Amino acid sequence: MPDAAVMTGGATRVSTGISKDVARRFLVLRHLLAPPRALPAEPDSVMTVIDRLGSLQFDPLEIAGRNHDLVLLARIGGYRRDWTDALLYEERRLFEAYNKMLSILPTAELPYYRIAWDQARAQHDGGAFDEHAPLVEELLERIRSNGRLSSRDVGPRAAIEWYWRPTNQVRAILEALAEAGILGIARRDGNQRVYDLAERLFPAGLLAERPSPRDQYRHKLLSRYRGHGLLGATGSAELFYGTYPGAALRTEDGLPVGAATRKLLLAELVEAGELLSAEVDGVRGLRHVVASESSLLEQAGREVAAGEPPGGRPPGVAFLAPLDPLAWDRDFMRSCFGFDYVWEVYVPGPKRRWGYYVLPILFGDRLVGRIEPRIDRKGNRLDIVGAWWESGFDHLEAPGFLGAFVDAIEAHRAFGGVKGVSWPRTPRLREVGRQVKARLNGARHSRPAPTESVA
Repeated sequence: MPDAAVMTGGATRVSTGISKDVARRFLVLRHLLAPPRALPAEPDSVMTVIDRLGSLQFDPLEIAGRNHDLVLLARIGGYRRDWTDALLYEERRLFEAYNKMLSILPTAELPYYRIAWDQARAQHDGGAFDEHAPLVEELLERIRSNGRLSSRDVGPRAAIEWYWRPTNQVRAILEALAEAGILGIARRDGNQRVYDLAERLFPAGLLAERPSPRDQYRHKLLSRYRGHGLLGATGSAELFYGTYPGAALRTEDGLPVGAATRKLLLAELVEAGELLSAEVDGVRGLRHVVASESSLLEQAGREVAAGEPPGGRPPGVAFLAPLDPLAWDRDFMRSCFGFDYVWEVYVPGPKRRWGYYVLPILFGDRLVGRIEPRIDRKGNRLDIVGAWWESGFDHLEAPGFLGAFVDAIEAHRAFGGVKGVSWPRTPRLREVGRQVKARLNGARHSRPAPTESVA
């Protein structure tokens, strides 16, 4: 590590702080972003990312691409969304369940995420499943007898109160049965979920594995540190959602209900040497690193001390997904990267500072701006709605930036399967737009058979 490691109370921790420069470098290295899109263009690269990050948050909004696709696009050259869909719904090496909200998880770790099913089952058994018992049995019998089912396959029933808004009763009960692990998502038709019995989707032996609630919660907590790479002990509620028992599920192995579980299990992970604790200069509180990644922390320290670029390669540009694990801890982004990021999809239009679906721009190990790309399949183009630069960053003069920026735009265009790229015609973006257009055209004219044009 960059600083001497000592043993404290049986747990390894860094004896002095690491700098923000080293922390940023470590994060881009461990997030497979040094440089971006360096993983080979093949489905196995999806599993490489999952193995490193543990889980990817699923969000169905598809303005620039679904969240998990954008996470993978930033790390895998030539990424295609059908690779992940095949891993989810055909090979079933991945599955959907609740971790940090709805997430994509490795099926091999399914037994350690059953606790979310148990929690939902305990909640619904005294609620929706009792209140709507005839419909529950009707839907299960249809699936047992006729196979996979979506809410569109059943005539709509009266809307019921469901989480944030009234919802078609059929859709709500199917969702509840999936939350409880009775059903699983067999496939998606667009964003329409198609369900089947869980025992038809997963091996019986895997479903029979029952780690203790303590082990499951510890694994779920560790998944947050695997995801981000440098989390602290506290943070916003969504960072640690689902990592401790709620009132609906009492455990039998001494775990308290509520956030006290997180404090207890974090201490166990540090004590067992699965997490290493470190201080980042100028960042409040201890941070925690997955122990197997200590060599990457050492590499980050060496690179920064030697003035080398991330991974010893020319810095690249990536557009980070709104729910990219690197962006999970917004407070840390502000304190370590000096970058204030708010995902404004839920902010009323007049109150937005930037735009509806704006993505952070990573250049090397710095967050240097924001961009709002939209895939317009009807118009067959990638629309860049807006771009904004951080104070002190000169996007026209920064060595290597424009070429790397164009590479990221071109990767996004290819991912979207569209031909053209449009750029906003605002005065402040006119010059960078001219250069982007020239570079994109130049790159395409250098190909044997160019087929695309730039609007």
